[in-house]
Amino acid sequence: MYSKELFKEEVILVTGGGTGIGYGIAELFIELGGLVIITSRDKSNLEKSSKNLSNNGECHYRVCDIRKTETIEDLINWIDKKFGKLDVLINNAGGQFPAPAEVMSQKGWAAVINNNLNGIFNMSHSCANKFFIPQSKGNIVNITANVLRGFPGMAHTGAARAGVENLTKTLGQEWAEYKIRVNAIAPGIIATSGLDSYPEVFKSFFKEIEKKNLMNRFGTPKDIANAVIFLASPLSSYISGITIPVDGLEHLSGDRMQLFNMIKKLI
Repeated sequence: MYSKELFKEEVILVTGGGTGIGYGIAELFIELGGLVIITSRDKSNLEKSSKNLSNNGECHYRVCDIRKTETIEDLINWIDKKFGKLDVLINNAGGQFPAPAEVMSQKGWAAVINNNLNGIFNMSHSCANKFFIPQSKGNIVNITANVLRGFPGMAHTGAARAGVENLTKTLGQEWAEYKIRVNAIAPGIIATSGLDSYPEVFKSFFKEIEKKNLMNRFGTPKDIANAVIFLASPLSSYISGITIPVDGLEHLSGDRMQLFNMIKKLI
């Protein structure tokens, strides 16, 4: 579909690139000629994933906690020293846990907001000031979530992801003069190894949800990666400030209260 040299000589940074969606995104960039850097907090995952990804191209890794500006600065300085530039930033790292808002602690709320909203701003701000603005060239793709109709059962990440969608619009406008494009992808439920970590009751719930999807399946990391590649490529050179749902119509259909109601039964 795409040229195998589409991202030749481009340097791409994928946060949360050691597993799941991030790994799938990194894998496709490498297939298309990109030099990829994956980062997360888990060194063991990064080492293993970087080794596997390097079988098809050039992949490097660096440990970084997007919640901490000092570790971001270490990462940015390392990229500058080693490669001298950055072309694409994929803000994929994030995390959350299911809980009704009424029992959510202030600490839990703050942790998810800090990771899923502040972390994306921290990365975007640092990469723009170090690379994209001086270069007068850059591309940012943010990975959010299906929050169009709210996110009952996960109010913290719903609020954070909605904030990222607005940040995408704002930065797209503010940084257009520097030829920086900023867009987002909103995945639905994606079938990754992460689903296997949930308790059995959640696995049964996911099976029921999958049957109700209008396309009769969950998404795959490749589905998200394909959309990311489009937004990171010259094919979308006149597009900025948008969010594309990649969810098999999940944002338009289905009962948004199902997850919440199941969680309520468990507590």
